[in-house]
Amino acid sequence: EDGRPPPTFAGRLKLQDFKFNAGEPSTGCRRSPRLSSTSSSASAAARFSTRTTSTTTTTTTTTTATIAATITTTSTSRSPSKRKAPSPSSPSDPDSPSTTPARKRSRPPSSYAPPSTYAHLPGVTDAIAPNLLILFIGLNPGIQTARTGHAYAHPTNLFWRLLHSSGITPRLCAPAEYRQLPGRYALGLTNIVARPSRTGAELSKREMDAGVAVLEDKVRLWRPDVACVVGKSIWESMWRVRRGRGIRPAEFSYGWQAEGENMGVGGPPGEAEGEREDGVEYVEGWKGARIFVATSTSGLAASLKPREKEEIWRELGVWAETRRAEKAAA
Repeated sequence: EDGRPPPTFAGRLKLQDFKFNAGEPSTGCRRSPRLSSTSSSASAAARFSTRTTSTTTTTTTTTTATIAATITTTSTSRSPSKRKAPSPSSPSDPDSPSTTPARKRSRPPSSYAPPSTYAHLPGVTDAIAPNLLILFIGLNPGIQTARTGHAYAHPTNLFWRLLHSSGITPRLCAPAEYRQLPGRYALGLTNIVARPSRTGAELSKREMDAGVAVLEDKVRLWRPDVACVVGKSIWESMWRVRRGRGIRPAEFSYGWQAEGENMGVGGPPGEAEGEREDGVEYVEGWKGARIFVATSTSGLAASLKPREKEEIWRELGVWAETRRAEKAAA
């Protein structure tokens, strides 16, 4: 160990040439830019600033272009699965062919059902006779009514309960008794449309309006004291036929209508004064049956509360009680 040479920077790499000696003149070795002259530092700083600005500008331009390209790509290549598919045309709606605009195609299809839909169901006969106090005019037979053959037969229909609670009938009657109403209580039943359907929405305005003339003939023939319209839609149909336009909200009201609206004014064409063979008496100068518009009794009609319906029907019930008392006294 004593014979070995002392360690030095000499060797293959000649590290003494790269050694930093403070205060000694430069011998061509690489030195730190921080220790170079002021001009060299300023030049290096200027070159560095130029490179940084150029790089920043290039980066900003590239980033802006990339964002714009991303937005364009996103807006033009949206996933087809997220696009709203156009609503298909309904074959039952005549206003919705394949070329119909989207606004019309989005309209719900009509719920009208042609007569053939329920042609397998039988109709319901009228319960009608001369000298009636009230002839009730309903919309049309429902499915339950057509199947059983009994008027207002659906359990949710309020017709029979309202007849009793209003005082029109002295007791609660069953749907199967509807044919006995004329003889027992001088009450009759008919409809503006004879064919059955599940709801009133399945009827068309045209067939309802066509039934108005038939009702006028029935009232003119049988001459009840009062024609009670059971439901707003029936009165609206009668109004359209009489005036050629729909009824305005300010023109509608439940209850008694003006005498100018009476039904069946005048006798049947060509009939003379006197009594017919069937017992129906025709008296010239009859002023027609007075109209009372009552609420619908269907369980689907929920525009009025039960108490409101009872108040409207009670007005007719008071008249029926008074009229019966007058006839009994006579």
